[in-house]
Amino acid sequence: SGANYEQFKWQILEHLSCSSDKMRDLYILPVDGTVFCKDEDAWVCDSDTPLSIEEKELIKKSFENIFERSGLETPKKIYGELVEDRGAQFNFSALGQNAPVELKEKWDPDNKKRERIIGVLKSVLPGLSLHIGGTTSIEVTKSNIDKAYGLKKLIRRIGIAKEEILYLGDHLLDGGNDAPALTLGIECRSVKGPEETKKEILELLKYKS
Repeated sequence: SGANYEQFKWQILEHLSCSSDKMRDLYILPVDGTVFCKDEDAWVCDSDTPLSIEEKELIKKSFENIFERSGLETPKKIYGELVEDRGAQFNFSALGQNAPVELKEKWDPDNKKRERIIGVLKSVLPGLSLHIGGTTSIEVTKSNIDKAYGLKKLIRRIGIAKEEILYLGDHLLDGGNDAPALTLGIECRSVKGPEETKKEILELLKYKS
């Protein structure tokens, strides 16, 4: 996921009540897989490929007046940080990181606004990758740091075969942050949200049993 570890913690981990032996089979890869976390009685994370100070300064500057430069109306209110430094990734959230979900869902349902923003950013961020994520986000990383990078790390670290992987994502179309997963030869399915994801997982568990 493009989310950082703290988001994983309050959105997912704090709501789980599994036994410790089952938790050992859960791995999370925040920030597009540049962070790898596993449960060893407590969560242990290691990270790699951070952005340089120079790259971070360039990215921050590139988002100045980005709505105006992209020909878009500037939101009347920004909820929290507009651009967040996640170490190996910068995350732009058009309405702010803490915007209400209902506002996020209405802002760019067809991705057209973010495609315009990315079109402007590409000329000033050569050599960096830009992907649409979530409902209002754009993720900026080093080149080739994407969902495929994270999946390759998972395959290598836990020794799982590609044939055993099912990838679920809501942005598998070209330009989406899940699209790189399609290049790995693993099974990928498109989902629209948590409920569809839950349905796919339950179907898989039913088939396995």
